[in-house]
Amino acid sequence: MYSSKISGLGMYVPENVVTNDDLSKVMDTNDEWIQERTGIKERRHIKKGDGNSTAVMGVKAAKVALERSGIHKDNIDLIVFATLSPDYYFPGCGVQVQELLEMPNVPAIDVRNQCSGFVYALSIADQYIKTGMYTNVLVVGSENHSGGLDMTTRGRSVSVIFGDGAGAAIVSRSNDDSAILSTHMHSEGKHAKELALIGPSTGHWVPEIIAESDTATDDHITYYPYMNGQFVFKNAVTRFAEVIMEGLKANSMTPDDIDMLIPHQANLRIAQFIQKKFKLSNDRVFNNIQKYGNTTAASIPIALTEAWEQGKIQKGDKVVLAAFGSGFTWASAVINW
Repeated sequence: MYSSKISGLGMYVPENVVTNDDLSKVMDTNDEWIQERTGIKERRHIKKGDGNSTAVMGVKAAKVALERSGIHKDNIDLIVFATLSPDYYFPGCGVQVQELLEMPNVPAIDVRNQCSGFVYALSIADQYIKTGMYTNVLVVGSENHSGGLDMTTRGRSVSVIFGDGAGAAIVSRSNDDSAILSTHMHSEGKHAKELALIGPSTGHWVPEIIAESDTATDDHITYYPYMNGQFVFKNAVTRFAEVIMEGLKANSMTPDDIDMLIPHQANLRIAQFIQKKFKLSNDRVFNNIQKYGNTTAASIPIALTEAWEQGKIQKGDKVVLAAFGSGFTWASAVINW
């Protein structure tokens, strides 16, 4: 059986910076309220006319990852694209990336696991390489949240959290000790509606939604995302810890062996809770939610790219990725860099 490694990383965020003070002009909120609850100071939003979309941002991140990997796009065997905000209801963004990058007939898989999407996608890439079916896989996580948020006081508890952006990784067959050691994935669908966008969907299509968009029903059917924040937080801190320990135990490791933890950037308070639980120093956990907000499937590859760019990840380091989100789904990956 082969092993895989991350051979290149890239990221892209829109130029348009939206600060907490900017949000306070369109909804009843303020910088102190947002930072106290989330740790977020600013985020990036696509601006009308800037040419960006979920797929386009993914392509921009992918081009950087390809260049850094030294692998030509013609040598990519598979595209795995993770997002909750595709450009179209169908088809998914994977085929758009295939077209925009001019990669004739390369297969594309779309992953809809929201905040856990990138780790799920990374696991898929890892397995295809381990079996020997493919040699190089392009994994992308990209989100355009700003196009579907309720930017009023009514939606502030959700809308202040999310930002736009994309991250990408080239996963390749490894010829040395660098390897994705293991990946671990779970779900618990009974809590699906605690963090969800129920409509639009085939069960509650657009004309109905527009008519009811001012008021969520008892089933939280609304045009905008719904989140039971306290319930999600309580589940997140539990599942984060569990899935990180699962990965460590699978590799006969302890928290002391972690050189860098890259948690999904959902809420700085969650990351700080996990850091304290595992007794990790500040230089062993990377957070950038302060600058970008929660970019869902893009958050881990964006953070991983920045940590690597800043020299905080070196060859031989033990890197742990962990995510929890809508579904509920949660996942982790343990990497020997």
